[in-house]
Amino acid sequence: MSATDFSQNADDFRRIEKAIQFIEANFKARPGLEQIARSVHLSKYHFDRLFKRWAGISPVRFMQYLTLEYTKQKLVNARSVLDTALDAGLSGPGRLHDLYVTFDAMTPGEFKKKGAGLKIEYGFQPTPFGKSLLALTRRGICYLGFVNKDHPEDTFNQLLETYPGADFSENSQYVSGMVKRIFRGASEKADVPFNLQIKGTNFQVQVWKALLNIPQGRFVSYQDVAAFIGRPKAVRAVANAVAVNPVSFLIPCHRVISKTGRIHQYRWGAARKKALLGWEAAQTAQRP
Repeated sequence: MSATDFSQNADDFRRIEKAIQFIEANFKARPGLEQIARSVHLSKYHFDRLFKRWAGISPVRFMQYLTLEYTKQKLVNARSVLDTALDAGLSGPGRLHDLYVTFDAMTPGEFKKKGAGLKIEYGFQPTPFGKSLLALTRRGICYLGFVNKDHPEDTFNQLLETYPGADFSENSQYVSGMVKRIFRGASEKADVPFNLQIKGTNFQVQVWKALLNIPQGRFVSYQDVAAFIGRPKAVRAVANAVAVNPVSFLIPCHRVISKTGRIHQYRWGAARKKALLGWEAAQTAQRP
């Protein structure tokens, strides 16, 4: 992955996303690599090369990380992953295994103001998972979402709806540097602190903080998260909180999957969630 520009990665992702969507639509037929490559208008050779450039591994190996057998096996040890984090005192801000994150949750008074008087800088930038929208206040990142290529306005509208009273200004240069730090750090395992200014209920913030304890390359279920925060019966509420996470990737809501091992339901698209999980599994496997 380039350390300075993710434009090529974003271009590659568009085809990888289409390939994953083709597999989802034709899973009963079990399409082969040549069929999958044709679905994105590439030869088998060029598709293999594109995948290795984007993920560092072949598409065949990548798809193995998304099989039901693989996800089920990973879920077996999910509770122990979270319990280890709790034993180490990591239930607060921070992350043990990859990017380091701190939380600055809005006060009840700030929450009620709906962003009134808040200055937010934003920008659209390419990432290894397509174009993103990143927004920051003086206290930290308040939004990071992926752009739907068919409806790019939807992502910006989500930001506006969260902070309807805020003063927005575009600052692509500053945002570009932050995006590079985030996604370069994920592949290089750099200990870079990122501060988030989050707007959410106390319960939502509790769930989002819990997600920081899920290491890259691992999965947990909604039930595991509910048990971790001491609310084992609040599985539906946990799922709702995960679904409205305002800061993708840094708060790794994509690492929460169904207890059956199935990967679905993601604010920025199920195919993107699979791409994120497969890419992270590949990055983890390649580390010494």
